[in-house]
Amino acid sequence: MKLSRRHFLAGASAVTAAATFSSDIEAQRKPNVVIILTDDQGWGDVDIRETVLMQTPNLRALAMGGCQFERFYVSPVCAPTRASLLTGRYHLRTGVNGVTHRKETMRAEEVTIAEILRDNGYATGCFGKWHNGAHYPNHPNGQGFDEFFGFCAGHWNNYFDTTVEHNGTPLKTKGYINDVFTEKAIEFITENRSRPFLCYVPYNTPHSPFQVPDEYFDKYRAVLDSDELACVYGMIENIDDNLGRILGALDEHGLTEDTIVMFLGDNGPNTERFNGGLRARKGSTYDGGTRNNFFIRYPRKIPPDRGS
Repeated sequence: MKLSRRHFLAGASAVTAAATFSSDIEAQRKPNVVIILTDDQGWGDVDIRETVLMQTPNLRALAMGGCQFERFYVSPVCAPTRASLLTGRYHLRTGVNGVTHRKETMRAEEVTIAEILRDNGYATGCFGKWHNGAHYPNHPNGQGFDEFFGFCAGHWNNYFDTTVEHNGTPLKTKGYINDVFTEKAIEFITENRSRPFLCYVPYNTPHSPFQVPDEYFDKYRAVLDSDELACVYGMIENIDDNLGRILGALDEHGLTEDTIVMFLGDNGPNTERFNGGLRARKGSTYDGGTRNNFFIRYPRKIPPDRGS
């Protein structure tokens, strides 16, 4: 089922889709919701596009396992997209109109998808980059998330063995940051497998700094002349591998049929690279800065599109 929309905003994707698909399920358990959001991954950064260099088999499988929105638009920078995604509202109505100097802070009185689902019996967890306010009640724990493991800033300087926070408490981690976020998300899914849950995983890559484990970098540097581009493509493949880990956890616990999985990027690409011929990049209101991928899979309700 490939859908075409002239303007399908980020907020409507999560809030409306979750509400629509759960409204007619009475005899069955409420569906789980998993939202994967990536940072600076553009329209062309999935191997269902024309490029064959980058390898994203799990994203391809997710796209073909449900719906692809061919005309899906977000904001040209990240914090506004995140506010719309969480609330289902235009970002300006949430108080978010930038990425720094508190312009990224969402009003505490905004009602998020996490608050709605939590009030309806869901476990709620966020694992990754928040970027919609650092202090309670603008913090994830004040906006409906029982569990938060990540960071609230718009930028993080170190992706290896770094320090993040767990429900407001600093915590030293070991390993690559996205791998750690994925591990915590899987732990959350496992712990809540017998009840409905919202698992929000806003990864912070391929946003700079350009840091990725050597096996990813070396693979692409062997065929590319650019260290930067090799790192970006390596970051995207790492995202794909971690998506595969999350989807594998759903399979392992028998949750795949009852789980809505959504994937999207927050704005256009952060470097000059393949973007499907779209004009401009991150920060621009042209299609290159605002058109992005949106895939949604819900096997119980959405038939797969094997021909896309």
